[in-house]
Amino acid sequence: MSNNLMADLLLPDIDKTPEYYENLYPARNLPEGARVTRIAPSPTGYLHLGVLFAALVNRITATSTSGVFFTRIEDTDKKREVKGGIEDIIGGLNRFGITIDEGFISGDNQSGIYGPYQQSHREEIYKTYVKELIKQGLAYPCFCTAEELAAVREIQESQKIRTGYHGEWAKHRNITFEEAKALIDEGKSFVIRLKSPGNEQNKVVFEDTIKGKIEMPENDEDFVLLKSDGIPTYHFAHAVDDHLMRTTHVLRGDEWISSVPKHIQLFKLLGFKVPKFGHISPIMKLENGAKRKISKRKDPEAAVHFFAEQGYMTEAVLNYLMTVASSDFEDWRRANPDTSYKEFKFNLKKMSVSGALFDENKLIDVSKTMVSKLSSTEVYEKLTAWAKEFDSEFYNILIADPDYTKAVFAIDRDVPKPRKDIAKWNEAKEYFSYMFEDLFVADFTLPENISPEDAKAFLSAYKSVYNPVDDRQEWFQRIKDIAPTIGFAAETKEYKANPENFKGHAGDLSSVLRIAITGRRNTPDLCSIMQVLGKDKCLNRIDKVLESI
Repeated sequence: MSNNLMADLLLPDIDKTPEYYENLYPARNLPEGARVTRIAPSPTGYLHLGVLFAALVNRITATSTSGVFFTRIEDTDKKREVKGGIEDIIGGLNRFGITIDEGFISGDNQSGIYGPYQQSHREEIYKTYVKELIKQGLAYPCFCTAEELAAVREIQESQKIRTGYHGEWAKHRNITFEEAKALIDEGKSFVIRLKSPGNEQNKVVFEDTIKGKIEMPENDEDFVLLKSDGIPTYHFAHAVDDHLMRTTHVLRGDEWISSVPKHIQLFKLLGFKVPKFGHISPIMKLENGAKRKISKRKDPEAAVHFFAEQGYMTEAVLNYLMTVASSDFEDWRRANPDTSYKEFKFNLKKMSVSGALFDENKLIDVSKTMVSKLSSTEVYEKLTAWAKEFDSEFYNILIADPDYTKAVFAIDRDVPKPRKDIAKWNEAKEYFSYMFEDLFVADFTLPENISPEDAKAFLSAYKSVYNPVDDRQEWFQRIKDIAPTIGFAAETKEYKANPENFKGHAGDLSSVLRIAITGRRNTPDLCSIMQVLGKDKCLNRIDKVLESI
């Protein structure tokens, strides 16, 4: 009876029971073996690479079992909340192709019957379950001030005793109804703590779905369930939410491993089925030969927006992260080069238990391969979408003549082994600059083995025979025909056999033409470039070079 009186004293406005919410949020009707996963970020800043990685792991785990992946916003720490944080995080997940089945599907839109999916809007639910724990004698009010708690900690440290609010140090553990009422009548503020039945000498053993069997001391700390303002702690809120939202697998950062004994204890005391826990190792970086976590302060790539600004395709980022997530993904990708990563049979046991290194070179390699497989139309659509957001000057150039721009992107693209020159869209402006007059900067720096006089003689001769409709073979034949007239070998093998007899070979002369037309020594197929540029532009560029020699 006294427990019921205590519950009504502490939470007088709560009149619902746990059974009400159990009925309101029934078990999900899913196939056997389907996993329900979630990502539950706090809106305390931008979308971090680690959050995107965890979201991908949760998403692919649900996908591979025909399950459900949902988002929940854990905003109980209002002091650290950043304005626009929800929009940035959910928007970032959407931008990078993490499909959300339920929960926050945009910054201001929730979907699903297990909501609200924002902890600050679930206060009554948490208090209902806390009230039930109080009735069972498993929770109680604590009136200790911050100063009192600090003083206890000092004593514990000085006596080399494990710090915390537990055992004999839990001052209000056995507080009576009368004592609590008197303090409340005095206007004293209080938190509500768990009355832990645990013993640190006992062991909690659980099977981490990523790291394997883990054994830890049982929790005996009377940790806070509800803060003095009525807001729940993460420990309590996540237990209630993951139960009522019917989460089967809690896959989260490994900084939470130390809290698992508290969480398992909570689930059991609340009468909930304990979900499977899996702890994801952080993405690491090498610095001075040592591994460290990717840092928001030190590393620009810690912010997912970095990849958007750079112009990495979302598919490339996700495929790269899959190589980080699973040790056998690369072998699968080689065997299935054109299959969506979503078809990969993901296994949590294949994840790194110590933390995989972020390798930007590998990301670039993955991205170049994926960009090389795009059609010219796909390149146009993706690049213009990126430029519209991040480079308005380039965007206006790209859309001025869409057919011309697509023809530019088609060069050396639809071939058995397409070039892999571009990894991200912020490289495209410089890479394609010679194809657009507004961007082209002439640079007629000749190879060392070509004299200005020979270059001028070749270009003058080429102008008279240039035919823009020539195919590659005809195009190069014209260069070979000119070569002997100015002392160059028509065939490379002819030059190599008797190099002393020639100034160079036809390939050297094609380099002169390449530099005249593009200002580069290395480009895709020059014949195709000239066909797309058109006769007038090509002749104009040759004329300018001739004037400058």
